[in-house]
Amino acid sequence: MPAGDKFQKGQPPVWRAALFGLCPECGASTLFDGPVKFEEKCRVCALDYSRYNVGDGPAAFLTLIIGALLIAIALTLDAMVRPPLWVHIVLWVPLTAAAVVYGLRVGKAALLASEHQRQAAEGRKVEDKND
Repeated sequence: MPAGDKFQKGQPPVWRAALFGLCPECGASTLFDGPVKFEEKCRVCALDYSRYNVGDGPAAFLTLIIGALLIAIALTLDAMVRPPLWVHIVLWVPLTAAAVVYGLRVGKAALLASEHQRQAAEGRKVEDKND
């Protein structure tokens, strides 16, 4: 096991859990209940996915990156080949939708797996015992 990968036996590394939608605890393919919606808990090891706060951070970030990349590719294609407008619509609309959905799956899964493996949690105020 490489020095940078800190996971226990059965736990997939963050990159594998993110790419394939694997449970960060047992490695089963049970992370998603829909295109980008998490299951409530793992059907194999019963890990509660709802305790992790992934939020919508990946949505805006990935949408902007994917949009910029696809616009650059579309403009390059248009400058080189000059296809009709309907070709752009047929090509870029489904490609954009697929890239955003898959990007969200990977981004959200990576954040959840990272939180799990690092045991991240909400901050808690520690009461001072001298008061």
